[in-house]
Amino acid sequence: MSETTPPATPDFREPSEIGSVKELEAVYDISVTVSAVLGKATMQVSQLLKLGRGAVVELDRRLGEAIDIYVNNRLIARGEVVMVDNTRLGVTMTEIVKSERSQ
Repeated sequence: MSETTPPATPDFREPSEIGSVKELEAVYDISVTVSAVLGKATMQVSQLLKLGRGAVVELDRRLGEAIDIYVNNRLIARGEVVMVDNTRLGVTMTEIVKSERSQ
């Protein structure tokens, strides 16, 4: 019988546990999509088609409640909307969401 090598499993250690920053350099240039979701709403298509300029869609969040921050469609944090300058908004992370995968 020949021995087989088990498939490699991803390393889910914290960056401080990995040993050297050099090991992470391979992933520095990978692009990811970051999304900040203010809230969500569910409606029927007929209601959606009736929306026009100036219509208000009520979201499932309250004023001042944290927004969800996603990276590549995975929830990673919650945060608050901040004003970057007079024309742009940004997000400040206030809470990191622990991934169920790392258990």
